[in-house]
Amino acid sequence: MSFDATLVVMAAGMGSRFGGLKQIEPVGPNGQAIIDFSVYDAKQAGFNKVVFIIKHEIEKEFKEIVGSRIEKMIDVDYAFQEIDMLPDGFICPADRVKPWGTAHAIYCARDKVNTPFAVINADDYYGKSAYKKMYEHLKQQKGDFCMVGFRLQNTLTENGTVSRGICETENGMLKSVTERTKILDCKYTEDDMNWVELPPDCVVSMNMWGFTPDVFDYIENDLKKFFAEKINISKVEYYLPTVVSNVIERGQKDVTVLVAEDRWYGVTYKEDKDGVVSALKQKINNGEYEGF
Repeated sequence: MSFDATLVVMAAGMGSRFGGLKQIEPVGPNGQAIIDFSVYDAKQAGFNKVVFIIKHEIEKEFKEIVGSRIEKMIDVDYAFQEIDMLPDGFICPADRVKPWGTAHAIYCARDKVNTPFAVINADDYYGKSAYKKMYEHLKQQKGDFCMVGFRLQNTLTENGTVSRGICETENGMLKSVTERTKILDCKYTEDDMNWVELPPDCVVSMNMWGFTPDVFDYIENDLKKFFAEKINISKVEYYLPTVVSNVIERGQKDVTVLVAEDRWYGVTYKEDKDGVVSALKQKINNGEYEGF
């Protein structure tokens, strides 16, 4: 019996460190973006629908360059993250320019998703096993949330520092995620002077989450509290890991940690692109992506 599951792809943000709209940057031999590989892997794992969260300003370009290819592979829908899409009773400040963060992005997709779903970043390559583990867990319908984590050493770049959520787990369940915004060679710093060692095999969050649709209620309630306190702070954002931390702290949901041993690939910096292109080409040559 088939099980319906949706892949929600966050593609509304611009890549500031990369310097452009990296969600549609070609990395495959026929112009494919990382998104193409992700959707292919998700469909093979069992997902049967994709919802792209984008901004209206990139809609035409995104649909022409990416959507037209993906629609041949799987059922596709779109949600739009705009800064004025707020819960009832709130009005976006006139001078607000920056998006409200990843939790708000998922909130903007609430009318497009009515099945268990996975959330990913558009510009991250997670690998086949990550989608298989995610789908099989969602299929068990335990009612909990989950995440696919990666080993820190499998997520680094030689071209600069990265930001990673360091996960604390207990008996396979997530206890907390601590954001470290400046990691280099399995060390992090908070002051640019003192560097603290991190275990290379520690589990980090790469924003690959699994949810049931009731997460939208938790997000909306949290956003209302967030906006009530901080709506006039110009650059403040509300992030998905914060929502997850809140439901754990309140005892509302367990969050299972699934660990993928694959290497993660992403284009954090322009210099990362050649390595990603080479790695994906090798996977194609190995027969992992038929038709690419």
